[in-house]
Amino acid sequence: MRLKFLQRGWFMILVLAGTLSMVTAMALIDASSASAAAAKKSKKAVTSAESTAQRYAEAMGAGNKVGVGQLDFACQYPLVAAAPHGIKTYPSDSDLVYDSCWQRLREAHASTLIRTDIGMEVLWPSNGELVFFSEDLNRYPASAFVTDSLGLTPPGTGFHTHIVGSAPLPSASFRLRANGPIVAVPTTLVKLSVSYQDPLTAPLTYAAGSVKWTSTIKRTRRALKEITTQWVVLSGLKKHGFAGDQAVVNLPVTSGAISGSGVQEKIPFITETSRPLPDSLVWWGPTDFPGLLIAGAARAATFPELRDRVAMLNRVLIIDPNQAEALMVLSRHLYAIVLREAIPFHKLTVRDPALALVVNEHFWNIYAQATRMDLSLGMEMGGFDKPTTADYLYRMLSAMRTLAVVRPEQLDNQFRLGVAYRWNNDQEAAIATHLSLVKAIPAQRRAGRAEALLQLAWSRINKVAWNRILDDSDIRVAYQDADEALTLADLPLDKFMAEYTKAYSLLFTPDRDNRALLERLTEARRWFAETPGQTPDIWQFFIGAESLKAVLDADPIFQPILAQAEEKQG
Repeated sequence: MRLKFLQRGWFMILVLAGTLSMVTAMALIDASSASAAAAKKSKKAVTSAESTAQRYAEAMGAGNKVGVGQLDFACQYPLVAAAPHGIKTYPSDSDLVYDSCWQRLREAHASTLIRTDIGMEVLWPSNGELVFFSEDLNRYPASAFVTDSLGLTPPGTGFHTHIVGSAPLPSASFRLRANGPIVAVPTTLVKLSVSYQDPLTAPLTYAAGSVKWTSTIKRTRRALKEITTQWVVLSGLKKHGFAGDQAVVNLPVTSGAISGSGVQEKIPFITETSRPLPDSLVWWGPTDFPGLLIAGAARAATFPELRDRVAMLNRVLIIDPNQAEALMVLSRHLYAIVLREAIPFHKLTVRDPALALVVNEHFWNIYAQATRMDLSLGMEMGGFDKPTTADYLYRMLSAMRTLAVVRPEQLDNQFRLGVAYRWNNDQEAAIATHLSLVKAIPAQRRAGRAEALLQLAWSRINKVAWNRILDDSDIRVAYQDADEALTLADLPLDKFMAEYTKAYSLLFTPDRDNRALLERLTEARRWFAETPGQTPDIWQFFIGAESLKAVLDADPIFQPILAQAEEKQG
């Protein structure tokens, strides 16, 4: 029954994976059409300053070092200042000056490419360049929003620019040589809208209004759809010795003279800067390309590497936090990883899938009652170089909680959510989740209801085992839950777990009856012997649980069970 629940829905996801390319293509065509329409409108009376700003932005996105260098004031100024009579033509395309200018721009953009993936917070693209504006936007030059990391394919899928408008500014001024005369040139402020084509590779920002400067709250990240940037364009430069008549002031010139007070002269002196407009941000949302998000979730399910899977799903979920397919795939995959994380600890080889599921879940049930280190210490907190079991647990919990709201009818998620709560020591939440699950499954669905009752019993047991309040009524109710599950169970594995659960619950009763405990363990062993895939090592694993073994070792009444287990193991 558990395996049927876990497998449900996978066929649909794999079918959807095949639609990703078609949906992506349609999305890009739509985006291109919209951009073309905007561009057509903007062709009305485009000024030379507006054209210069747009050509500069497009050259940046195309990785055109020469085009950028010939339109960049900070790149052209040193050449003119070094020539007594200025320059008549641009340097040849192979001149190293363009590489030098490009390197300075890359250094200015470098902070946007610093990956800070921690635990399971990785975002798509999972490898390579991920553009993330993690600081206040006024700290970035306008060029950071049109870099080749966003324009070239890959890693980006491109962007479109269209002219919003322009307005004159007070004339910019600068000296060409130390102690030389100050010259002034006409200056224009041009606004360009930048639209990113693909939500799955668009740059990221923090959401508006997210809390800053705190380590206890994770700030919400969003995928940027559109932003307006402003550019300062200088005109009339040829008469001052420049090869071109117009240039964009993006980064300041670094070679200004230093006055006696130690202040470096600003070249050029301007009243505005080329920068993004923070109030203009538009983010990708759930209604933009819902088909692309569904296909992205399906595609993620096919990736062989966990990092790639989680990165794509996280990207989908920052666009639509309630995207059900992504929540389903993410929670299922991470739950499977947590189960797999138990294997290096118990070191058992379990060939039957149903029994393996029970063994791995049981390991974390017992572990959650005591040590808990691997379930509570995250990668960042522990200073580890790779994600821990806790990182998987925390990430899947949030996904499961949201999925429970979005699709409350999805009962397999309720199973896993209650178990995850249990492992996270959210005692009341675990009990409430599994109690609602029992109520949701009708009596005629015997196997599903039996499993829900057993999960409810273990959520009650873990609460009492952790709190060590032995007069807690939950422990007696847990026994009753397991007893009811026994009457519904048909398979030997389910009957074994029901009897074992009853026995385990007796450990925490204030008036424990060891003879009753022995009877339940004897019945459990009888059903275990009929369970497919069972081995002596696995039986030893169950009776070797710390709290149970302490009681078994202390009372000679249990020697027959211990002796038989040791004999079979030997």
